[in-house]
Amino acid sequence: MIKVLHFFKTYYPQTMGGIEQVIYQLAEGGPAQGFESEVLYLSAQGAARNEQVGHHRVHRAKLDLEIASTGLSLSAFKDFAELARQADIVHFHFPWPYMDLVHFATRLGKPTVVTYHSDIVKQKWLRMLYQPLMHRFLSSVDCIVTSSPNYVVSSPVLPRYKDKVKVIPFGLDKATHPVPTPERLAHWRERLGERFFLFVGALRYYKGLDYLLEAAALTKLPVVILGSGHLEAELKRQAAVKGVENVHFLGGLADDDKVALLQLCYAFVFPSHLRSEAFGISLLEAAMYGKPLISCEMGTGTTFINIADETGRVVPPRDAPALAKAMRELWDDPEMAQSMGARAALRYQQVFTAEAMISAYAQVYRSLLEK
Repeated sequence: MIKVLHFFKTYYPQTMGGIEQVIYQLAEGGPAQGFESEVLYLSAQGAARNEQVGHHRVHRAKLDLEIASTGLSLSAFKDFAELARQADIVHFHFPWPYMDLVHFATRLGKPTVVTYHSDIVKQKWLRMLYQPLMHRFLSSVDCIVTSSPNYVVSSPVLPRYKDKVKVIPFGLDKATHPVPTPERLAHWRERLGERFFLFVGALRYYKGLDYLLEAAALTKLPVVILGSGHLEAELKRQAAVKGVENVHFLGGLADDDKVALLQLCYAFVFPSHLRSEAFGISLLEAAMYGKPLISCEMGTGTTFINIADETGRVVPPRDAPALAKAMRELWDDPEMAQSMGARAALRYQQVFTAEAMISAYAQVYRSLLEK
């Protein structure tokens, strides 16, 4: 059995983002494909070893400081070195500049895989300072994996490393998602009605939710926003100022509530407008549940998941009227919406299953060890 150590700045159960979901799927499904995973991450709660998440082991290093979303830890150098010595493969998750420093400081000589989740978009000053270290790091690793061919083409970084870049689409296993009870479904149906648009995700700067509020004001159609984040209060203020009463902010909810809403929603709207949204795990979840999709064209994985006019509508980013038009078109044509949702579910089955992702990563691990 190949032993893999994943290293990232956060992980379950303390954070619940898309990168964490990818690591979780790899760790849970790996044994069936010949590898077992452990995860090391930073935590403000302090250090701990051998905690259990699902069916795999997780380790915490103490988070000492966070600058520009970059977690730092003195003790993680030692923790990483000890755990990586026991692993056959080290699997990094980019971007996280501190990770690069740990890689070079420990110099373990293990085969290395990097999943390139996103370019650095927002922190322009950090990107300029980080570029020399970033390129040295990416040059030193054995394999770089990204989640869509769209991102390889549009990234300012990845074409430089095309000889070591592989495309492995992220995948999900529906069996790892909870099944909501009839009572939970009835609760949300009674509260939200029979038809509504749904957004799921952290309320972050690149999610385009201010444009969704504008589109909701234009259409007057019901919109449900599931997620929390530092923009939540500001978005609620914007909705109040605009007099938008057809948007429901639910905050963060448990997974069984999320799945209930994914099952009940009429369509899924995903207005992310910046390249920080490199893929869109929640967009893929909606496809998995057979929902018609609305997303923006940014040259990223969102339009690898959502094929324009096949699985849903694709609109220009930062364009509230275009977003409103797409919402209205789906709302007014239930037959078209249902057909698009069925094709979204089919595309999930053909391209985005966890089994396909895990099998492809297992092949990468084996090829590196054979070398």
